Amino acid sequence: MSPDGRTTPAAEAERIARAALTRVIEPGDEQVGAWLLRHGARKLLTLLGTADPDPGALPGAGPRRLAGLRARADAADPRRDLDTAAAAGGRFICPGDPEWPTQLDDLGAARPVGLWIRGGFDLRHWALRSVAVVGARACTPYGAYMAATLGTGLAERGWTVVSGAAFGVDGAAHRGALAANGATVAVLACGVDTVYPRGHAELLGRIAEQGLIIGELPPGDHPTASRFVLRNRLIAALTRGTVVVEAEHRSGSLVTARRAQSLGRHTMGIPGPATSGLSAGVHELLRGEAVLVTDAAEVAELIGDMGELAPARRGPVLPRDLLAPATARVLEALPARGAVTGPRLAREAGTSLDETLGRLQELHGLGFVERIGDTWQLTLRAIRRRPAR
Repeated sequence: MSPDGRTTPAAEAERIARAALTRVIEPGDEQVGAWLLRHGARKLLTLLGTADPDPGALPGAGPRRLAGLRARADAADPRRDLDTAAAAGGRFICPGDPEWPTQLDDLGAARPVGLWIRGGFDLRHWALRSVAVVGARACTPYGAYMAATLGTGLAERGWTVVSGAAFGVDGAAHRGALAANGATVAVLACGVDTVYPRGHAELLGRIAEQGLIIGELPPGDHPTASRFVLRNRLIAALTRGTVVVEAEHRSGSLVTARRAQSLGRHTMGIPGPATSGLSAGVHELLRGEAVLVTDAAEVAELIGDMGELAPARRGPVLPRDLLAPATARVLEALPARGAVTGPRLAREAGTSLDETLGRLQELHGLGFVERIGDTWQLTLRAIRRRPAR
């Protein structure tokens, strides 16, 4: 890009080459990613199109692998893909663009070649303050509720909610953010113009209007099991931290969380019942380096800026909590049943008789005790509110 902000012919040629390579390279291919870092997109595309490239230029690849990459490179039509994306309201960004989230560079050779995007917002800006919320597809009502609540709470605090648009926890997190009119990003394992899962056609349409849909694969490409797993590294790298809401021991969400840990991002988990298999993976994370969180305020406190503190957690304040220590000591000395004289109560409380009688008068005025002749006893209200011992 030139100093005046215009795209130079060399930069445009590099962009087109990278768009072509999204047809050639599978997401997260570190071997080809290393070649890309070494040669750049245009030269790499030329090498892959050569029938007999220099073995030293593309180390580690056998003839069969090179033939497969060459076949893909020959079939790539980047200008057609760019036009298809534009017709669907999309665009293509790559490293060096102003919109490129530089935290993705932490992936090294596994960094995306580029990103296809639908939506009218700036991904780099949104990613600066983003958090991933991931979890089980077949989640429980508890998991769906927690994910939606997190999505809403984070959006209300100005955080971008990032997830994978899958059924279950992902969809609930996106819907929670959308309900708060907040920012949300769906990271797909297919082309951004492809509706997957089909049951989320309406949700993906809403995200494209109110948020962003991003992916590494070119228009029309379909998802596969390996692409879902590799997509998770993108979610982990893009965000400041990852929250897992319900996950079994073998879960793609745990892959995301562990990749986040390896990248130095925060990893958090929402606890569930100890008897729930859908929370077993989360509990495994919590026994390690993950941090237990229960709501958006606690997530923001962990990954946010200085001063974003969660409110102090405590039980309700009871009237007896407001008593002076000496008054509370006299109240505690009164038996739960029956009446007691002033001198005996003074011995039990360890205070003088005069002080005990003064404290009893105070407690009487507050409704904690009543006087019967020369004895004192707790009122019925005080007995009911007395904490169990």
